[in-house]
Amino acid sequence: MTNTQVTHIQIDNYGPWTVTPEPRREVDLQTLQSRLFADLSQLFGNRDAYVFFTRFDNMIAVSNGVDLDDHALIQESVANRYPVTMSLSVATGTTPAEALGTATEQLQAAGSAQDEHRREILKGRVVDEEFRTDEDVQIAHFDVNDATEKYTDQLNEFDTFIEIEQGYAELMRHMRRAHDSLAFFVGGDNVIATCPELDEADYREAIDHVQETVGVELKVGVGRGAVAADAGITAKHALEECRATGDDVTIEF
Repeated sequence: MTNTQVTHIQIDNYGPWTVTPEPRREVDLQTLQSRLFADLSQLFGNRDAYVFFTRFDNMIAVSNGVDLDDHALIQESVANRYPVTMSLSVATGTTPAEALGTATEQLQAAGSAQDEHRREILKGRVVDEEFRTDEDVQIAHFDVNDATEKYTDQLNEFDTFIEIEQGYAELMRHMRRAHDSLAFFVGGDNVIATCPELDEADYREAIDHVQETVGVELKVGVGRGAVAADAGITAKHALEECRATGDDVTIEF
């Protein structure tokens, strides 16, 4: 059974800040968001966790192994380097969606995302060391089959982007609804999902669903580990095995 720890990251009072005392230039906001994501990716990544952007003012980390003291240090680092602060809510669950649901509820209970008085909330609980196992995190790394030949070298960039995004959107929706998983676009034609205890049939079903619904063909490598970094690198090797064998699903535990 998986035991995923998820951190919901939310910039405090971001919407009002972007227009106070007057609307800020979009290029400056985009630069701030991208730099913040890069820094958080490194700060959590140095602790073997994964961070994914959702809407940039909100982000999600698979944070097994990162304790509350670590979260406080990350929070402090951001506050020292940026004109905005962020709140962090941590929760655990047997599925990633369950954990994120709890984390989000904790954050919402602490105040609105646009509450000027809510600052640097740190709430929740982590997986206690005595309950951690080498199978707590399951990561699936999806890749579009022959994306370069089918899309990149054939279509203009925007049409390629549309095709890839359609596949990602349908996979994201299906993995959430059918399997309580959280899937994130990570660039190129790659999607990484944090999943509960799914088997080969579940992944084949998801791939078939996306192909039948939007016509995008996928393959996936799956790994498990005590932390996201371990599960993720195993999933990457499994994906390379897919490329070598031509199979659509490879699971390495």
